Amino acid sequence: MRILFITSTRLGDAVLSTGLLDVLLARYPHARFTIACGPVAAGLFAAMPRRERTIVVTKQKYDLHWLALWRACVGTRWDLCVDLRGSAVTLVLAARRRAIMRGGRRQGARIAHLGQVLGLSPPPLPVMWMGAADRTLARTMLPDGPRWLALAPTANWAGKVWPADRFIALAHALRARWPDMRPVILYGPGETERRMAEPVLAALPDAVDAGGGLALPQVAALLARCAGFVGNDSGLMHLSAAVGTPTLGLFGPSRMSEYGPVGRRARGIAAPGPEGQAPIAGLAVAPVVAAAVDLLGLDAPVPAPLMDVPA
Repeated sequence: MRILFITSTRLGDAVLSTGLLDVLLARYPHARFTIACGPVAAGLFAAMPRRERTIVVTKQKYDLHWLALWRACVGTRWDLCVDLRGSAVTLVLAARRRAIMRGGRRQGARIAHLGQVLGLSPPPLPVMWMGAADRTLARTMLPDGPRWLALAPTANWAGKVWPADRFIALAHALRARWPDMRPVILYGPGETERRMAEPVLAALPDAVDAGGGLALPQVAALLARCAGFVGNDSGLMHLSAAVGTPTLGLFGPSRMSEYGPVGRRARGIAAPGPEGQAPIAGLAVAPVVAAAVDLLGLDAPVPAPLMDVPA
């Protein structure tokens, strides 16, 4: 059995879609999967079980990337095509069944819209696949002993970025309550992201710089070793929630009701004002500290070391 799964170009949306894949893996234990996604999200699926291939969809003029995807898929007879982009591609492929996400922006959580594609209510929680080598690297970078706190001070546009000095104040406030805490600074690849993270790195000299160069399963393994995560609305926030790390997402003009972090120990906090309009600079340090203390449980014991699992 072969399943084609077309998901997002954006990391956060792709993370949210992984719960659907997890359901399909369990429902069809002998199926082989082809994933179609954007370049930023491709690494999410590197350790996914029964993944036959990943087709990286790179945007082209005149929507020619859809033609390229069709050419890559037309030679296969698919048992199921799941298209979360709402494109016409799967309609012109040989497929026994199709599940296509329709409609643009809707009210409510994005995760619920995704669940509706397969008729799942409540929708499945996101997951993340990683191998033994990823966990070994994470233990090397974040050894047992300190309580590691992941901070993600960057985002893909300036309106989402909580000021760097507030991340620094947050780290100092949490360390006053949690003396064995050490920060782990995460950010995406590229010079722009590095520049956004630099003030936080400079002010927290004992922080682990974990940004820029790691594969997504390696980042996920690092997050799984952290006692908590505080960061801007970003793909890293969604990745943290997916691995089960207590996750606090910070929101300004982006919609927390639609894109809040999804997980068993995940929540968001938004700047005061109308949703979708409030500047993130309006989010003060004190309420973030209070939310982090409540979520992270700073009096809880250090999490047990992770065990290796097969790749």
